[in-house]
Amino acid sequence: MRGENSLWVHAAPKLGLLVSNTPQAEDAARELRAAHRFVGVPESDAVVVVGGDGFMLSVLHRVLTAERPKPVFGMNRGTVGFLMNDYRAGDLEERVRRATSFFLSPLTMEATTNGGETIVSPAINEVSLLRETRQAAKIEIAIDGKVRLEELSCDGALVSTPAGSTAYNLSAGGPILPLDADLLALTALSPFRPRRWKGALVKNNSTIEFRILESERRPVSAVADQVEVRDVAHVKIKSDLTRRLELLFDPDYALDDRILMEQFIS
Repeated sequence: MRGENSLWVHAAPKLGLLVSNTPQAEDAARELRAAHRFVGVPESDAVVVVGGDGFMLSVLHRVLTAERPKPVFGMNRGTVGFLMNDYRAGDLEERVRRATSFFLSPLTMEATTNGGETIVSPAINEVSLLRETRQAAKIEIAIDGKVRLEELSCDGALVSTPAGSTAYNLSAGGPILPLDADLLALTALSPFRPRRWKGALVKNNSTIEFRILESERRPVSAVADQVEVRDVAHVKIKSDLTRRLELLFDPDYALDDRILMEQFIS
């Protein structure tokens, strides 16, 4: 969501710097350090992230676990850079000071394995379920405690946030969601039965549950962004609307418009 109750109020921001370990990002970091003074991340008002979307995702997970989450201003030295501003070494403090805020809420995955272990992990983009063997997965899907699909035979399924809807979800044929949509995308991966069921849109305050049928014979893994849990029997997913990540963008970087335009690219 853009601009609502922005945490960003600093006239002279103290900036921290986090850099991906790629040659392009490290070259940019040397240029930035020569032009600007940075402080340690704990002492900063905002964090400048230099790299690509994958590195940004890992940083956002670190921000989620911080005692005082910092606003994040990304600059692209990766491939796509969907969540990143353009890279420029000059006027960084002014760019950050004038930036517009977007807020993202993560998902929480609670995965229970066949052995009875429960793992809880946040996800900023999506939670995906994937078959582990050559056999199709069989999954029961319930929304808010009510079974909506008794058996989905498939390669897997995923639940995506609006921010993640242009990532794996889009590649799997799922819908693109505007950033301010109070929705989650539930998308099937290579559905076999019912063959024509591709997924659904659900409210972002819904609880989505997957029960793995024949879980010993047809093992399934659950992945929350970069955290994988093998041999799951049950997965519960819901939005954590009590936590918000603040991403900072140049005023002329229309992230919401960029997401809209993804729907018209062939």
